[in-house]
Formats: sequence, structure tokens, C-alpha cells
Amino acid sequence: MTLRFPSPASPLKIGTRGSPLALAQAHETRARLAAAFDLPEAAFEVVVIKTTGDDRSMIAADRPLKEIGNKGLFTKEIEEATIAGRIDIAVHSMKDMPTEQPAGLMLDCYLPREDTRDAFISPHVTTIHDLPTGAVVGSSSLRRRAQLLNRRADLRVVEFRGNVQTRLKKLHDGVAQATFLAMAGLNRMNMTEVPKTPIAPADMLPAIAQGAIGIERRVDDDSAAEMLAAIHDTPTAQRLAAERAFLARLDGSCDTPIAGLAELDGDTLRLRGEILRPDGSEAQAGERRGPVADGAAMGRDLADELLGRAGPGFFDWRAA
Repeated sequence: MTLRFPSPASPLKIGTRGSPLALAQAHETRARLAAAFDLPEAAFEVVVIKTTGDDRSMIAADRPLKEIGNKGLFTKEIEEATIAGRIDIAVHSMKDMPTEQPAGLMLDCYLPREDTRDAFISPHVTTIHDLPTGAVVGSSSLRRRAQLLNRRADLRVVEFRGNVQTRLKKLHDGVAQATFLAMAGLNRMNMTEVPKTPIAPADMLPAIAQGAIGIERRVDDDSAAEMLAAIHDTPTAQRLAAERAFLARLDGSCDTPIAGLAELDGDTLRLRGEILRPDGSEAQAGERRGPVADGAAMGRDLADELLGRAGPGFFDWRAA
């Protein structure tokens, strides 16, 4: 097949959400594609698509994500635009992505992964342990809320939504004394002024696929497939294969506190995983080490171990 290169007159359309971080990720994708094929950036058009999760009224009201929908909150409209051909490829934060793609779409390109750690954000103190008894902490992440309460049951956690700028304003306004963001997002936007402290994975295991960017395309778009193959990062794919297999086995969603991180050491992969009750009252954690090629199998096996250890009633609250 002869590759059809995009041009300023007929650009490849890159779909994305409109938040500053989403745009930064789309621009990184555009820059990598332009460099890989020696094309002008004008040969790639960034198309902003509003998703259900971007509804400003829901963000302002700090409505929990589980009340609005599921992980598809941040992907559904973008995937519909890809299927319909209004855009050619879609750039996603992988921690927002369901473990299965809609019929007709494929996710087989990942950019090099950023810092996977969470960042503790506070203008007053530098760690979770420094917060005074009964302090108010804001987070929209069930995982972070559960982990925080598991470590510090005395704290009060309130719903806290919005992009980086919105959350920082809420801290400034006194809605909470601290919150959390992903180090990856802060790094990608070069937000060196944010009062942040990276949290070691041993203290707070990150979300599945945190720090990773995935690029989705139509299954039958051979031209897009060939272009994306040129910027695909294999080590990131190997790590996500293990993490997302772990998540899929657990049937993870926005109403399930699940954490996981795969790391590479040569040909060996280390996978850590954790499941929690939403109130932090119970947590089960474990890990696997083995050949990189066995990553997905290790993810499923670790999930089975944690589910077995937790017992049949561990996720009963999901049906309530």
C-alpha cells in the first residue's frame, strides 16, 4: 500500500477533548507525527469535541462521576466522531479508557509514558501525613479517596472536579486544604508553579494506565495505522497490556477503586495491584514478577488472587 500523506489542504484530523491537558496531548501527537514524516504541523488539524464529562454545570456542582456515567464519559462522543469519519484519529488519556473498544475502532498506538505518580497538591503542607486531624481534602477519584481514607481515616474527603486550573482555584477559595493531580499532566503542561509533591507508588499506587496517551483509529484505516505505527512506543504497550488485563478481569469502572502499576526491568515485568472498598475500610494488594511477554496473563492472575483473598462480598456495595 502506498501511504497517503496528509497535507495542509487535506489534513489528518486529530480528535480530542478541549481541556488544556487534552490539547497538550493532542499537540504532542501532532508534533510526533509531523516529525516522523517530515510534514508541516498544518498537515494535521486538531478537532475539539465536547464530551459528557466536560459539562461545566456538572463540574461546577462537583457531581461524582458515578452519578453521571462511567469511563465512557470522556470518550463516547470522540469515538462516535471517529466511527462517523468526522475525525481520523482520537487522542485519549489511557486512564479514562474502557478496557474494550467499540466495534470498528482499534487502540494500538501509545506514546512514551510520562511520570506515573500522583501529586499531592497543597499550598500549606507537603505530604498526606502533614495534614492536621480532620482536614478537608478534595478528590473526584474513588481510587484516591479510598486510598486516602485507608491511610488517614480521620480526614474528610469532598468531591472535587475540574481541570488543573479549576481545582487550584478551589484550593485558593478554601474549599479544601489539599487535593491530588497526576504528575504526568502537570509535566505535560509544564506547570512548575503548582505546589506539588510526588507520591511514591508504595504510598499511593496510581490509576491503571496513568501517564499514558493512547491513540484510537478505525480498524479499516490502513493509512492511519501505518502513520501511527511510526510513533508507537512498545515498552508503554507492554506495561499497559498487564495493567489493563488486571483491570478487565476486575471489571473496573469509575465506581470501583482499583490501582495498578507495571514496570519494566529488562525482560522482566513487575506488576503491583490494589483493590479497595470506597470508604477505605479494607484493601487487598499484591504483585507479580515475570517475563514481559506474560504481562497480560500476570494481570489476570493477580486479579484472581486479590478477588479470592477479598471474598465474594467485597464488591457488594456496587449493586447498592
